[in-house]
Amino acid sequence: MTDISTAPDPTTTFGASLADHMVSLRWTADAGWSAARLGPLTDLRLSPAAMVLHYGQAIFEGMKAYRGEDDAVRLFRPEVNAARLQASARRMAMPELPVADFVAAVELLTAACADLVPAGPGRSLYLRPFMIATEAALGTRPSREYAFHVIGSPAGSYFASEYDGIRVWVEEHQPRAFPGGTGAAKCAGNYAGGMLVQQAATERGCQQVLYLDAREGRHLEELGGMNVVVVLDEPDGTTLVTPRTSDTILAGVTRDSILTLARDLGARVEERQVSFAEVETGARSGRVSELFACGTAAVVTPVAELAWTGGSVRIGDGAPGRWTTALRDDLLGIQEGRRPDRYGWTRVVR
Repeated sequence: MTDISTAPDPTTTFGASLADHMVSLRWTADAGWSAARLGPLTDLRLSPAAMVLHYGQAIFEGMKAYRGEDDAVRLFRPEVNAARLQASARRMAMPELPVADFVAAVELLTAACADLVPAGPGRSLYLRPFMIATEAALGTRPSREYAFHVIGSPAGSYFASEYDGIRVWVEEHQPRAFPGGTGAAKCAGNYAGGMLVQQAATERGCQQVLYLDAREGRHLEELGGMNVVVVLDEPDGTTLVTPRTSDTILAGVTRDSILTLARDLGARVEERQVSFAEVETGARSGRVSELFACGTAAVVTPVAELAWTGGSVRIGDGAPGRWTTALRDDLLGIQEGRRPDRYGWTRVVR
């Protein structure tokens, strides 16, 4: 077996250590879905002709289990992740796993690995449900066999500097997704296509990439693995603005939750096109007071600075802003059981 660390150490690099169990289901065109099976973490056995290796039918989700101060282990909105995996499956011509079966598989692994769920703010058991095409065939068509697995990883913060804010590269020439493509699906190819851009951003001292739209190259879309929210200080109050979801933007579970929390905390919320020019000009004038990334792994991470070819701009004073902090605290408080779950978002596993 591959030498993988299974030590439950959430202080290591995000995703570097794995839980010692996994859950597996199989699908065939003749028999449909099998029952879920819990077993020890092990390498997958695939033919070199497995279709996932040649044609990229691979989709996944990212979610977390949290240990509360009451020692209960909670999942956060797993049924929404299940529905999004179904949408990804439809786009990639893969079988849809029923929502109940998805949630049951995630609960099965979480319960088995409950002792590995770390305690403490911002810590969790990161869960990775994924589906791949396993049929051994070289014909260009949808596979007739698939495997669905759930694995876990004790995790701390995604970014080492997330409390102080991150520096983000604005990519002006290489879009993440194109209209009519797979941008709204959580498929492996979307992430592979962004790795060259992320590598270049890292070399420029940035932790993430903010992509612009493919049609005009003017409007914000999303970051490499998370959505983006702009906080505007208006004369009559605060407005949170985020690009509306489309076939080029992933519908983030954290994004949806943050917009709900923001409305309840008294902010206006707008889902619309946001030009990079509006953000740059607003950051210099003070109208854009905060900007943050949001996603399962990143939670709510402040952006301290945007950089691009020929320029850069600081967001506010570079420190986490009032809305970024309030929304992060409220979201984590619900997820970790420290605040009332007024929306029915959490599910206690143990």
